[in-house]
Amino acid sequence: MKKTTVINSELSAVIAGMGHMDWLSIGDAGMPVPMGTKKIDLALTKNLPSFIDVLKNILSELEVQKIYLADEIKTQNPKQLTAIKALLPDVEVAFMPHTDLKKNLANTHAFVRTGEMTPFSNIILESGVTF
Repeated sequence: MKKTTVINSELSAVIAGMGHMDWLSIGDAGMPVPMGTKKIDLALTKNLPSFIDVLKNILSELEVQKIYLADEIKTQNPKQLTAIKALLPDVEVAFMPHTDLKKNLANTHAFVRTGEMTPFSNIILESGVTF
């Protein structure tokens, strides 16, 4: 049995297969996922699991050098933005309109759906290297 923190087999495989500058996205329950983008659906019910819990779990195994967030999170969900920045204090943050973030999901290795029910709780993680 796998010993590290990400025990979801689909998610673990995606993380293991990522290289430098590859993208992985995590989002709330309502985020539309483009056709052709792998969707790993972890949502069980409203707010379970939460966006932050899933992000913490993924960050335990994925080296991240940059993140992409919707501009709208600044005004529509500042509490979530603060929580994200606390988990990734030294990581570059790029903001874009939510419509562009949605379009960029097509360029990610997978989209991880959470049970999160707060607006603009979506992120694209750009993988870094560990050396």
